[in-house]
Amino acid sequence: MAKFNSKSFNPQAFGAYVERIPNVTKSELARSGAVGVNENARAALSNQTGAVYARVPYFGRISASTSQNNDGASDITATTTTTYEQGFVVASRMDSWTERSFSKNITAGTDFMDNVAAQIADYKAEVKQGILLKMLKGIFSMSTSGETLEATAAAEFIQKHTYDVTSTETGKVDATTLNSAIYQACGDNKAAFKLVIMHSAVATGLENLNLFKFLTYTDKDGVTRDLNLGTWNGRTVLVDDGMPVGAVGTSAGVYEMEITTKAAEGDKIKINDVELVAGTDFALTTDTAAGNATAIAAALNASDDESVSGYTWSATGAKLKATEDAGHYGDGPFTAAATKAESTGTLVIGSVSTKTAPLFDAVYTTYVLGEGSIVVDNIGDSVPYEMSRDPKTNGGMDTLYVRDRYICGVEGFSFEKPVTVVASAANSDLENGENWCIINDGTTAIPHKSIAIARIISKG
Repeated sequence: MAKFNSKSFNPQAFGAYVERIPNVTKSELARSGAVGVNENARAALSNQTGAVYARVPYFGRISASTSQNNDGASDITATTTTTYEQGFVVASRMDSWTERSFSKNITAGTDFMDNVAAQIADYKAEVKQGILLKMLKGIFSMSTSGETLEATAAAEFIQKHTYDVTSTETGKVDATTLNSAIYQACGDNKAAFKLVIMHSAVATGLENLNLFKFLTYTDKDGVTRDLNLGTWNGRTVLVDDGMPVGAVGTSAGVYEMEITTKAAEGDKIKINDVELVAGTDFALTTDTAAGNATAIAAALNASDDESVSGYTWSATGAKLKATEDAGHYGDGPFTAAATKAESTGTLVIGSVSTKTAPLFDAVYTTYVLGEGSIVVDNIGDSVPYEMSRDPKTNGGMDTLYVRDRYICGVEGFSFEKPVTVVASAANSDLENGENWCIINDGTTAIPHKSIAIARIISKG
């Protein structure tokens, strides 16, 4: 039998230890009902023969909208339900640690198995939550371009299920935020929401408003401690600083570039995606570099190209200046390239520099989840735990190997497996919006309000 820290290792017994170790975060997440299972997907993917993807039926509902008046003289018009398919994918994960990673934590009176299993249990909870967050990022990154059914459904979902308060007076959540967000998302189905996952900066703001209360627990020694969990408007809140944090510009950046040699007829200058030809797209009535800068600024202000329309363009002497407009703060410097005319061209430009750097505020994403809205179901690996002894290196080392297989899916969405996923979905696959679509039958997508998933974007 393999040894770990000179102790016998039984993989089955160790697995039981891991499952038995209390993990408050994992337990509350499961009890919230937000993370569930799909039995059809489990039946299709729980074997150990390398199954990585499954499509399971998703049945449509009958609607009272088809009810007809019975006047004794009219025939009944029959309708039928539709069926959909939902794609689930397996994400296999593995890791290993040497004996010395744990041995330093083993002290007199500490149970060896409990000590190691506690670390593995916490680790597994982090892996599972990491997968969950990648899937949430993926569904909110679905493509909305074009007029396809999938794009139209994605656009409606993202718009209705995103509640952005960053443009309000404080930019932060308040007493009405959660209720307004879930109402906007699901209307009369808002009671389906069970769990909120937020950054501690958001939780602290709610605490300061007396809107959030941390839950407590009493340990085996009778000491009462705060948990990283609380409640907000009756929903369980999980506080995790691993939640997405971005930035939003709060002041305009100003960028400039000098025209060091004046343009001649036919010279070209390309600003971001807009190419301007001297004498055609910008005037050469003033035959100086300063005149060129003024004319180029006027041409760019007149352009409706998105790559330049977020700036106000001006000129100071021979310097072309771009000031970010509201809504575009933090977009960053423009790019510029000059091309001389084949024979007469003389246009030369300098590099783009930052005259005034924009200021930023942190922006936090808070997710609100409904009953069984996420599937991250550990169906186990054929060899979940394994020990290996290296008697030579460093005088002898023991290594513990861990492997898991998770069924991954989101209620109301189908994972459309790309050809690159052949054995396991990486986190990069799960967060890629191109791999997700709202469930549809090719003609109609399921109603967005049936999907109890929403996000709140705030500055705290």
